[in-house]
Amino acid sequence: MSVSISMPRRDSESELLLDPRNRVKKGDASTMNVEEDTCSSSKTVSHKNRYSVNLITCFGVDLTPDNIAVAMVYFVQGVLGISRLAVSFYLKDDLHLDPAETAVITGFSSLPWLVKPLYGFISDSFPLFGYRRRSYLVLSGLLGALSWCLMATFVGSKYDTAFCILLGSLSVAFSDVVVDSMVVERARGESQSMSGSLQSLCWGSSAFGGIVSAYFSGSLVAAYGVRFVFGVTALLPLITSAVAVLVKEQRVVVPARCQDLSLGSPGFFESSKNSVIQLWDAVKQPDVLLPTLFIFVWQATPKSDSAMFFFTTNKLGFTPEFLGRVKLVTSVASLLGVGLYNGFLKNVPLRKIFLVTTVIGAVLGMTQVLLVTGLNRQFGISDEWFAIGDSLIITVLGQASFMPVLVLAARICPEGMEATLFATLMSISNGGSVLGGLIGAGLTKLFGVTKDKFDNLAFIIILCNLSSLLPLPLLGLLPQDKPDTSSKDTGDIEIKTS
Repeated sequence: MSVSISMPRRDSESELLLDPRNRVKKGDASTMNVEEDTCSSSKTVSHKNRYSVNLITCFGVDLTPDNIAVAMVYFVQGVLGISRLAVSFYLKDDLHLDPAETAVITGFSSLPWLVKPLYGFISDSFPLFGYRRRSYLVLSGLLGALSWCLMATFVGSKYDTAFCILLGSLSVAFSDVVVDSMVVERARGESQSMSGSLQSLCWGSSAFGGIVSAYFSGSLVAAYGVRFVFGVTALLPLITSAVAVLVKEQRVVVPARCQDLSLGSPGFFESSKNSVIQLWDAVKQPDVLLPTLFIFVWQATPKSDSAMFFFTTNKLGFTPEFLGRVKLVTSVASLLGVGLYNGFLKNVPLRKIFLVTTVIGAVLGMTQVLLVTGLNRQFGISDEWFAIGDSLIITVLGQASFMPVLVLAARICPEGMEATLFATLMSISNGGSVLGGLIGAGLTKLFGVTKDKFDNLAFIIILCNLSSLLPLPLLGLLPQDKPDTSSKDTGDIEIKTS
């Protein structure tokens, strides 16, 4: 059961537009490659085996400084969950919005996640102070801190709130693009198992951050109010700025022949046009377009999250402190879901994972009807314990079912378009999620569910869960996958010496 309004997170999964020619070819384990690049990349230095001794591994991934930076940015995304309940209660109690309006603002704040390829193009074409990754991580952290400072001080209307949440979302989305470029470079050409290990490290870090912040997200609201929580949240994006120093990036020197690519120049527009043409040529390939269509439809089914939040707080009387405990349980459940996928499912064909998790998820989602109608109390289960147990099971399954989306998106990217296309695919996925939220808001309005009236909420829940089965006939659009039986990756943490 979802009992909080999710701030847009990295639903996800996006990429910095890195020139693939800057990547070190497999086999160059001990050499450093220096290549003369084009105008978009200039001269860069890269080497694969910078760190060759005493590496700690987690989920089968070496914890190099670059990977630590990626994990820390994901960790910050999880810790930012401390603000979610505060935002939910601020919209409900301070601004007095109804469930449909709340869902619309939440969907609006997700808009930055729909244009993530644009951030990749900006960071690739316009390095700040000579860096494409470090500088934008610093900038993203500062922007996030500014947005939450405004929430803690000046914001007082739903329009101001939507704007500040939009800025915060933009901050997370841009940093997401930067760090995911590192992930997609490593996932390209790797097995399904290794790709799953990389995604497990990222999402495990995010889930751990969620655990750290979960309980305090409710208790701080109850004790000090939402403005105090917004002020605390403003400090967290600064961690993203700080870990930029861990990113090993060679300073970019732009050749003189490329200085005419300034914003608004003919060279800039010509370069942009060529990039768009290249991207479209890659997307329209059947082995990319068809799986993308499935991902979009799979994410676009309606959701009843906002209506359930109002029901649990206004009807059942769940307090912020209790909802913080539920958030703690769901954060632990997210980590368990990552562990379940990494330990047992990353070698399973993707079609089978989507089929099983979608069917089971639709069935388990119907249990929310028991809570809405009060039938759980007839079985001797209190509303609080039912909410905790329901959230635990559904979140584990939901996280395990979402991991294959990331793996699929990374693995269908063709050579030479990895970062750009991955960002595009995940933007399409996020667009489906936003559409699903807006459809859910429309259903909430259509069935007459308000902040005080929940007579038809059970019908919305049933309709949303049944609609989640609609993408199943499209499973044939996914590529055939053979299990990687030779993989030796594990989810354990170990010391590796080479």
